[in-house]
Amino acid sequence: MLLKLILYLCTMKEYKLTDWLPTTKKEVELRKWDELDVILFSGDAYVDHPSFGAAVIGRILEAEGLRVAIIPQPNWRDDLRDFKKLGKPRLFFGISAGCMDSMVNKYTANKRLRSDDAYTPDARPDMRPEYPSIVYTQILKRLYPDVPVVLGGIEASMRRLTHYDYWQDALRKSILIESGADLLIYGMGEKPIVELVKRLQNSTEHTPLPTDIPQTAYICKGEIEALSPTDIQLFSHEECLKDKKKQAMNFRHIEEESNKYEAARIIQAVDRKAVVVNPPYPPMSQEELDHSFDLPYTRLPHPKYKGKRIPAYDMIKFSINIHRGCFGGCAFCTISAHQGKFIVSRSKKSILKEVKDVIELPDFKGYLSDLGGPSANMYMMRGRDENICRKCKRPSCIHPKVCPNLNSDHRPLLDIYRSVDSLKGIKKSFIGSGVRYDLLQYESKDANINRAAAEYTRELIGNHVSGRLKVAPEHTSDRVLTIMRKPSFLQFQQFKRTFDKLNRELNLKQQLIPYFISSHPGCTEEDMAELAVITKNLNFHLEQVQDFTPTPMTMATEAYYTGYHPYTLEPVYTARNPKQKLAQRQFFFWYQPEYRKQIIEELRKMGRKDLIDKLYGK
Repeated sequence: MLLKLILYLCTMKEYKLTDWLPTTKKEVELRKWDELDVILFSGDAYVDHPSFGAAVIGRILEAEGLRVAIIPQPNWRDDLRDFKKLGKPRLFFGISAGCMDSMVNKYTANKRLRSDDAYTPDARPDMRPEYPSIVYTQILKRLYPDVPVVLGGIEASMRRLTHYDYWQDALRKSILIESGADLLIYGMGEKPIVELVKRLQNSTEHTPLPTDIPQTAYICKGEIEALSPTDIQLFSHEECLKDKKKQAMNFRHIEEESNKYEAARIIQAVDRKAVVVNPPYPPMSQEELDHSFDLPYTRLPHPKYKGKRIPAYDMIKFSINIHRGCFGGCAFCTISAHQGKFIVSRSKKSILKEVKDVIELPDFKGYLSDLGGPSANMYMMRGRDENICRKCKRPSCIHPKVCPNLNSDHRPLLDIYRSVDSLKGIKKSFIGSGVRYDLLQYESKDANINRAAAEYTRELIGNHVSGRLKVAPEHTSDRVLTIMRKPSFLQFQQFKRTFDKLNRELNLKQQLIPYFISSHPGCTEEDMAELAVITKNLNFHLEQVQDFTPTPMTMATEAYYTGYHPYTLEPVYTARNPKQKLAQRQFFFWYQPEYRKQIIEELRKMGRKDLIDKLYGK
């Protein structure tokens, strides 16, 4: 097998097997290592690319001089040979469930098992267990009880405290408690993992893991030392089980502290222990982010996957991520909870270096699929006065209105687009990330910023749309949009007019593709019926739609489970059972004959004959 891999790599440009982090004992021996410092286990296939978390952490540790291996998608059903094959690491095992929460990855909004897995070779759906963070940890703890286990990745990050699990319809304890791991790193993990290994380098074999590193969580089995007046003690897990309103109240503290520049330590009692969550690090500097992206990734799947397709890799292989973070604060989204609301942008030099690396890929044809980030047009945007940001605990910088301290200048982003497009080998760069049209329509007091927004809109629509521009109004009801923390639908309508006008001026025939969500907390069947009428009048036959899926640690999920808005503690209606959810979702498809009869019956029950007439005529 090893010989086949070497022969295969000889046909690849400049790469050899040791250009990837090792995944087998023979690959470790090729590097002439007699011991490993850290062994990483991942629920995803190993793609050596900065969009895949295990690769990033592996490369970060390698840059610190450590000997690191990755075991992707270990078999947890057999004799556990994948967990044994590399033995014990000198420092610790690191575990990530992958780039997605495993339950989102495995199940649909209707709790049906998905038929494919985008992060697995040939999209096989059976290569990871439910809750890999728990399953992998428990196996390693049985095999190597004396070796510390450190959890990371989005599954662990979003489940670090008591959380609602939609697939089990239950409130679950911190994943630290359920897994038995020794430490949890939440958010983007470069800074805490580097600090951890620096502390451990000179430690003895039985030295416990440090508990004072920012952006980590741990279990305290006794009295918590040095309680500070600024510490926030949440309602215990047991109290939340008895009173849903207490769970809602907890969430507000969790979200606010996740989005603060200078946050408090959070403590929650559970099982006569306490989960302690240390405050996050301040936002990374541009130099630190550049360092993470400039590491020697091959940008390719490991050679063991030769001849197999990894769909998630195909989606991002020709894309460039130019910043981290999102200050949108959407109620249903985990991006700001994981990456933070403060934007950290890469330097122009780092971005252009990666674009040139992509140009060198053998199958690159000149087209970048995306030049964006969590939101396409937040590059280099930050508070003008950092002191104001340090005191702020708003979950969103643009809802309910754009913060006057936000510098929303699109000129740095325009410079990136034009610099990338001027490179030899680039025919076109497309913007595949979601565009915040409310930032484009914001009226700043600075006329130059307003002109730049108009110029960006024209540049985007004229040069960076691959026939269809996807945006996310999410709903048409302003009441529902307020709960979602999204702008009024009037802003989408205004953007559509601009989009149509520029298409006419530029002689283009591009489509605007809006995304919508049904069954979001606060949304009723009547709201969905009105959405159907409004989108019909705009000549949309909706395609990009989804039923709201509650995922751990979002405001919308807490409202779904508790029935209360976490900030106002007012009751919030939510469609919860399959019948209620289907009744809402069908309105997306009013134009399909098979839904017509049922929709008419539902509208008659509501007493909304006027909507029947508007959808189907008198």
